[in-house]
Amino acid sequence: MAFQKEPPHTHGTGSTSAVVLVNLGTPDEPTRSAVRRYLKQFLSDPRVVEIPRALWWWILNVFILPFRSGQSAKKYASIWTEEGSPLKIHTQRQALLLRGALGERGHRDVTVAMAMRYGSPSLPDVLARLKADGCTRIVVLPAYPQYSGTTTGSIYDAVFGHFKTVRNVPELRLVRDYHDDDGYIDALKKTVLAHWETHGRGEKLVMSFHGVPKRTLLLGDPYHCECHKTARLLAAKLKLKEDDYIVTFQSRFGKAEWLQPYTAPTVQALAKQGVRRLDVICPGFTSDCLETLEEIAMEVRHDFLSAGGKEFHYIPCLNESPAWIAALAELAEHQMIGWPTMITGAQQDVAKKDLEKARAAALKLGAEN
Repeated sequence: MAFQKEPPHTHGTGSTSAVVLVNLGTPDEPTRSAVRRYLKQFLSDPRVVEIPRALWWWILNVFILPFRSGQSAKKYASIWTEEGSPLKIHTQRQALLLRGALGERGHRDVTVAMAMRYGSPSLPDVLARLKADGCTRIVVLPAYPQYSGTTTGSIYDAVFGHFKTVRNVPELRLVRDYHDDDGYIDALKKTVLAHWETHGRGEKLVMSFHGVPKRTLLLGDPYHCECHKTARLLAAKLKLKEDDYIVTFQSRFGKAEWLQPYTAPTVQALAKQGVRRLDVICPGFTSDCLETLEEIAMEVRHDFLSAGGKEFHYIPCLNESPAWIAALAELAEHQMIGWPTMITGAQQDVAKKDLEKARAAALKLGAEN
C-alpha cells in the first residue's frame, strides 16, 4: 500500500484540535450535469444502495441518472438562493457559529470546519487540509442526530478510508448519534414553540423523518427506533398527547418497501379525515435542504391542500437557532474532554517555553527543523 506524503514536521510545534461538522452534501449548482455528478457519487455508495454492484451500476447509469438528473435539477432550482445551496449555506453558518460558541466557552485554538460526505468540500479533502495545518486531534460530528448505516456509517467509511493511506494518523473521536440529547431535543422544542407563538398551532403535528428501506431495520439498523425516541422526547417536551402528533417517513426511492407510514399519503388521509390545519417538522434534518424546502414545504403542502386541507405550516429546521448552536457546542465539548483546549494565558506561556526547549533539544540531536 502506498501512503500519502506526510507534511514537513517542525520540532517544537504545538498540536491543535479540530471539529468537523459533516452534512450529506449538495450539487455545486442546480444544473443537470452538476446534479448528475452528485447523484452518481451519492447513489454509488454501497451503504446507500445495497444491491449487487454490477447490477446496480447498470440500473444507475442506464436508467436512473439519465432521467432523474434533469428532474432533480428542476427541484434544486426551485429552492436555490443567490448564495447557493440552502443546505451548504446553513452548514457553513453552523460551523462558523460553533467556532464562536466554543471560543466563548473557553476553548482556544479549536478549528471548526465544514465538510460534505458527497460533493464539495469533500470530507477527505477537509481531513487532509486539517492534518496539513497541524491538527493532531479531530472530532467528526455528523449532522445526523439519528444513526443509520446509510448516513453516519457512510461518514465513518469515508473517515477510515481516508486515514487508511495516512502514515501519521491524528487522534479521532467520532460522534455516533445524539437523537436523545437533551440540548438537541430542547432546540427542537424551542423551534416549534416559536413557530406556534407566531403562526398559531395546528390540529396535528407531523414529525417527518427521512426514510430508509424497511430491510435495513430488519437487518439491525437502529434508525427507526431512534427516530421514534426523538419523537417521543420532543412530544413530552411539548406536552403533547399521543394523538396530537404522528411520526412519518419521507423521500422514498425505488419500488422496495420503506419505513412506514409514508408522509405524503398520511397528510392526504388526515385532510380527508377532516384535519383542516397541519403543522409539519423534520427533526432528522438539522439544516433546511431539498427534502424539507421542496419535498415537504412544496410537494407535501400541495398534497394536503389538494386533499381538502385548509392550512399547511412547515416548521423550519434548526439551522442557526441559538439553542441548536449551544447544543452543537455541548456535543463537541463532550468529545474534547481531556484535550488541552482550555489552557489559560499563563499555561500557554509555560507550554510555549516547553516546546522551545523540546525544539532546541531535537536540533542538538541532529534534527533538521
